[in-house]
Amino acid sequence: MNRFNFPDLGIGVGLRTVHFSHILGSQPDVDWFEALSENYMDTGGRPRYVLEKVAEQYPIVLHGVSLSIGGTDPLDFDYLRKLKSLARTVNARWISDHLCWTGVSGRNVHDLLPMPYNAESLRHTAERVRVVSDFLETPLVVENPSSYVEFATSTMTEWDFLAALAEQSDCGLLLDVNNIYVSSFNHGFDPNVYVDAIPADRVVQVHLAGHQNHGTHIIDTHNDFVIDEVWKLYGRACGRTGDVSTLLEWDADIPDFPTVHAEARKASAFRSEGSRESGAGGRKTADLRSPTPDSRPYSEGPYAAV
Repeated sequence: MNRFNFPDLGIGVGLRTVHFSHILGSQPDVDWFEALSENYMDTGGRPRYVLEKVAEQYPIVLHGVSLSIGGTDPLDFDYLRKLKSLARTVNARWISDHLCWTGVSGRNVHDLLPMPYNAESLRHTAERVRVVSDFLETPLVVENPSSYVEFATSTMTEWDFLAALAEQSDCGLLLDVNNIYVSSFNHGFDPNVYVDAIPADRVVQVHLAGHQNHGTHIIDTHNDFVIDEVWKLYGRACGRTGDVSTLLEWDADIPDFPTVHAEARKASAFRSEGSRESGAGGRKTADLRSPTPDSRPYSEGPYAAV
């Protein structure tokens, strides 16, 4: 169990528009859903209606792509007010976003941009996380991103930065094991070292996804099945955390709901094995925003929630 007593929700999938009719009509046997925050904050139409209907039947977690927690622009409290209101409406179990920045001078570039990992950026980001958590009245959960470039000014590894950020800001962690694998390939580090270095009691959720390997680099596309190496890394993480809320992301070339759900359910075997190894089993409980000239619907495709 994590230190925040956030529950193990089981195995969930992302709530996507192509599956709305199936979910409402069939009420599939899914443990929980994760919804992209920005797609429901500024709409009162069908997407919001569907989310609220789903929230009546399933636990919901909100996952954002625009908080820009590592950015230098002032925190957007209008955005945070909308996020907090949405979370209360759907009884979100927690709220997550990414360790990144998403723009500058008020312009959102709709990408999750990498950060330098050093003492200055750590102090800056930790303070912003504390402010956001205080405003939301719940610990913010921060996800490790996938990345394709690194900063020459970094003085620590990403995993050491995340561990220090969690300690200094008292945030939770969303451990994306596919992102770890993608970045390890792109930057040449051992993904097992990363997983072993993360404070297990801070991990409240795990992400799984597919990607595209281009030989010289991997792009985190979320458009395919999870590969064996990522499943093994997930099993290693479960060996440290015990059962933890697990979410499959599939955000491009999306197949029918039963296919996505079946892929997500593969996590069951790794969760059980990990719990036996750790002796730390957890509890199990049971279309988009209208674009404006400077915004567009958010998806977890190649650019986004990575």
